[in-house]
Amino acid sequence: MALTNSNPRLAIVYSSVTGNTEQLAEMVQEAAQNQGITIELYPVDEFPLSQLQWLDVVMIGTYTWGSGEIPEEMHSLYQAIEKLGRKELRTAVFGTGDSFFAEFCGAVDRFRDMLYTQTKLVATLKVELMPQPSDEARCEKLIELMHSQ
Repeated sequence: MALTNSNPRLAIVYSSVTGNTEQLAEMVQEAAQNQGITIELYPVDEFPLSQLQWLDVVMIGTYTWGSGEIPEEMHSLYQAIEKLGRKELRTAVFGTGDSFFAEFCGAVDRFRDMLYTQTKLVATLKVELMPQPSDEARCEKLIELMHSQ
């Protein structure tokens, strides 16, 4: 089902410590709005996991913790999607990180691998540290990819 069909239900669920991933999530939401797509934005601690069964698209924003790990507050979301059993759910994962570390955006990679096997993974996006105006075009492309599926 394309995003243009019968009011699909979309959500961005994110976690941010420094504000970088939150800013990127807001850029993704704005890119969707620029294309006439309404998408709800949720900090992970405000997202009811029960909604996963009703959504058509879930975009996940995460920072990376420690040595490329998924942050603790994202574990429930990760596990819920892993157990959901909805291969038709369209997903994307994005995040911010520091390429100084050995695993640049490692949490994005870990989510990507799980989403690839459990859902219809459409795209990933990694941004170095704080999103820049030049990343707006990348967010627009991310939404276009989600829209074309």
